[in-house]
Formats: sequence, structure tokens, C-alpha cells
Amino acid sequence: MRRFVVALAISAGVLALGQDLKSAEELYQHTDYQGSLKIVQAIKPAPAEAYFLIGRDYFGLRQYKPATDNFQKAASMDAKNADYALWLGRTWGRRAEAASPLTAPSSASKARQFFELAVKLDPRNQEAVNDLFDYYLNAPGFLGGGLDRAAGLAKHIAELDDAEGHYAEAQIAERRKQFDVAEKQFRQAMDLRPRQIGRVIDLARFLARRGRMQESDAVFAKAEKLDARSPKLMYSRARTYIETKRNLDQARQLLNQYLQCNLTPEDPSREDAQKLLRKASGA
Repeated sequence: MRRFVVALAISAGVLALGQDLKSAEELYQHTDYQGSLKIVQAIKPAPAEAYFLIGRDYFGLRQYKPATDNFQKAASMDAKNADYALWLGRTWGRRAEAASPLTAPSSASKARQFFELAVKLDPRNQEAVNDLFDYYLNAPGFLGGGLDRAAGLAKHIAELDDAEGHYAEAQIAERRKQFDVAEKQFRQAMDLRPRQIGRVIDLARFLARRGRMQESDAVFAKAEKLDARSPKLMYSRARTYIETKRNLDQARQLLNQYLQCNLTPEDPSREDAQKLLRKASGA
């Protein structure tokens, strides 16, 4: 009987843990990071999944030091989890952006090392592969970046997702000022995923960067037909208008609409939108 009671107690504890993690994850997905933290930090003893969620909550709150600490705790409990390594890379990347010139290179190198580890642990983890590609694309050679490394990884990206592969090639070509090649790659990515609004937005923003505003607007209009209420479209269109210093009234309207949307952690933050809004208002 005693063993039966103990087994029931353990089962109840496991169920409660699972429900708490599920509730905290739902709050996280709605960008209620404080609410998520309140639940998940009360879980004792905390499993790796709890530390991982705590880290993502702190990341969403832009508190990158505690985010790093909690991702590290999760990784120490499950060293083969690619997602834990990926988020350590993301966090060290953000710490590098905010660091002094003396400490930024060290943080950036740690970001690269964790991105590379994540891809090594799971070569088919597309988020990890894409983040490592972004690092190679943007980091200077002395920090382990460079277009040649990015080009090598682009081939692997194409094996995982043909449209994403064309997008990677487009970014490399644009950096190399091979604008005709870049446009062709952006269009191929869009043609492969014509219903995927992000692919349409990518082309529209490229055309705007090339000063081809009428064409850019036409492509944005195409994206609007796919999903006029897409938060990603609202933000990207407003950002493009602000960067090209035109249609600022419309940009402000789009950003105000964006701020009323139900956002996810994958969307640009409300803080970023408010920053753009201030820029559009001349503040």
C-alpha cells in the first residue's frame, strides 16, 4: 500500500510539473515573460526544460546575463541538446552587441562556438543552421565569420530547405554587390514558396534597398493580398518606409496597428516597434 501511495504521489507531481511547464510556455508564447517566469521559477527541483524556459524568458526581457546562466544550467543537464546550445549562442551574440570594444570579441566568439556546437549536435536543426549562417555572414574574419564560410553553409541550408537556400544565396550575392544575382535568388525563393509571406517581404525589402520603390510597393501589395493582418508585414513595411524616408504617416499607422497585435517571441519586440515609431515621428 505504501509503495502504491508513493507511486501515486510521484505521478501527481509529474503531472503538476508538466502542467506548470505547459502554462508557463503558453505565457511565453504570448510574450508574457514575467508571468511565465513567475510560474516556472517556482518549479522545484527544476528540470532542464524549466531552466531553458527561464533562460528564454530572461532573453525576452533583454536580461542576457541571467539568460546565459539558465541556458548553461540546462545545457549542463543535457549536453547533447542542440536547442540549448543554440540559445546560448543567441544570448552571447546579444551580449556581444551590448559589450565594450574590449569584451565584445570574446562574447562574439562564444556565440560562434555555441552556434557551431548546435549545428554539430543536430545538423538538421534549421534554426541553428540559419543562425550560424547569419553569424558567418555578418561577423568579420578575425571573429570566425566571412562570406566564404557563409557560402559553404548555404549549400547545407539548400539541402534542408530549397527556398531558404536561395534566400541564403541572395544575401551572399547582395553582400558581394552582385545585385542581379541577388534579385534572381530572392525571386526564386519567393516562387518556390508563393504563399509564404516572408519570402514576398524579403523581395520587397531588397527592391527598396535598391531604390526601386514602385516595384517594392507592388510586391508589398502582393504580400498584403496574402495576409493583410500579418504582424510581420506591418512591421516590415513600416520599417522599409522609415528607412527610405517616405510614407511616414502610413508607417506610424502600421506600427500602431502592430503594437495592438498578439505577438509571439518570433516577432520583433514591442520595444523595437516603439523605437521605430519614435524615429518615424522625428523623436
